[in-house]
Amino acid sequence: MISTLQKTIRPMWAVRGLHKSAVEVLKRPAPEDTVTASFGKFISEIKPQHLSSVVLHRSKRMVLDSLGVGLIGSTTDVFELALQHCQLMYAPDDMSSVYGRRGTRLSPILAAFVNGVATHSMDFDDTWHPATHPSGAVLPGLLALSDMMPSNKKPSGLDFLLAFNVGIEIQGRLMRFSNEACNIPKRFHPPSVVGTMGSAAACARLLSLDPSQCSHALAIAASLSGAPMANAATQSKPLHIGNASRLGMEAALLASRGLEASPLALDAVAGVAGFNAFYEDYVPQPLESPSGNGHMFLLEEQDMGFKRFPAHLGMHWVADAAASVHELLVGAGPGIVSPAQIQDILLRIPKSKYINRPLPESEHEARHSFQFNACSALLDGEVTVESFTPSAICRPELLALLSRVRVEHPHDNPANFNHMYGEVQVTLVGGDILTGRCDTFYGHWRNPLTNESLRKKFRNNAGVVLPPEKVERLIDTVEELDRLGNCGPLLSQLQ
Repeated sequence: MISTLQKTIRPMWAVRGLHKSAVEVLKRPAPEDTVTASFGKFISEIKPQHLSSVVLHRSKRMVLDSLGVGLIGSTTDVFELALQHCQLMYAPDDMSSVYGRRGTRLSPILAAFVNGVATHSMDFDDTWHPATHPSGAVLPGLLALSDMMPSNKKPSGLDFLLAFNVGIEIQGRLMRFSNEACNIPKRFHPPSVVGTMGSAAACARLLSLDPSQCSHALAIAASLSGAPMANAATQSKPLHIGNASRLGMEAALLASRGLEASPLALDAVAGVAGFNAFYEDYVPQPLESPSGNGHMFLLEEQDMGFKRFPAHLGMHWVADAAASVHELLVGAGPGIVSPAQIQDILLRIPKSKYINRPLPESEHEARHSFQFNACSALLDGEVTVESFTPSAICRPELLALLSRVRVEHPHDNPANFNHMYGEVQVTLVGGDILTGRCDTFYGHWRNPLTNESLRKKFRNNAGVVLPPEKVERLIDTVEELDRLGNCGPLLSQLQ
């Protein structure tokens, strides 16, 4: 299968048919000196021995968490809509499995799409810095592509993990070329851009494409990228992850067939926007080719952020701060928190418009509301999956607290997941003031979940759709993944 997908391509610097002015703009260095070519070479030449024990451990945790949030995500309305659309509008294809739906299969492209939608349908998936959701954009495409390969050609578990890490690495490298990318986004949703690039890179690696094909896969993916932040906190936001996984996979498959794209898509060329169309302050650098055991993945330098409850990452700071105030109130009172005790609630949070939602009206808006998550934690002591059910969102006591919330945006609290904090100040009816502050929540990359906590989260999520014995087998399979000669056991347990 892999060999049949690989085609000889025409010289990548051919400029036939270009207008003379375009030729002038595209004066370029030798191919091997470009940023785009360096990324293609890295993707093609990286080897399993470049994965350190730390990177293997962290990436297996990411795979486990992503599978879990995808499995529980397969119970959501938005996933059901996406699945029905694919089943009704496209010809049947029984090649690739669908999360949590026993006996349901789709074409590899559509399976990558719906499983990506499932992964982000509850905003429960991992988050990195600079800000993006890296795993959900990469894992569904790799699973679908592996399903597509003949049983005697399935990648080994180690090759699968290598491709996964390539997809994560490319996302991180591209985002680190921009200062804008470090902040909570305003213009477009990052996974819809770097996630598509990461999916293309991961799939190109799994297909064993040559350096030139890998470069073209990235350039093709750049033409398939982007989604506006206006669709945050709606049912359309999960489509960003589904499309990133799907379209990145398509980019790699098109490149394998010989489709060409700009050889300078990742370079900074005056007068012709490439990847800097997304990040205006983008200053790219070539990616050094791996040699021996010398490459250090970004995942080794910085761990991943895992969410304890299904909401935008920023919500975890205010939830933990509010939960600490809840403990003070419960300790000083009758054991419950009543709105009658509280006169005023002040949140000191970063300035970010799309997560400043005073009165959310849907579960998706609630997952993107500082106010909702702070008040839920203040009332209940924690935020959970059940906090976003219609009955929980409409509770009179919660609505009463929301009506008393004010916000401030201190200058020392930037909209940046590496530097922000959450502070909740509660003024009681008697005049007493209680304050809780969170600088680094449990689950942040500076304070990562323990293996025990991560597995508990996985069991809770996967157990919604899978029997207990299959949940435990999945935990064991992911733990042993780098030692499996064939990734088939992983593929067989997702329904």
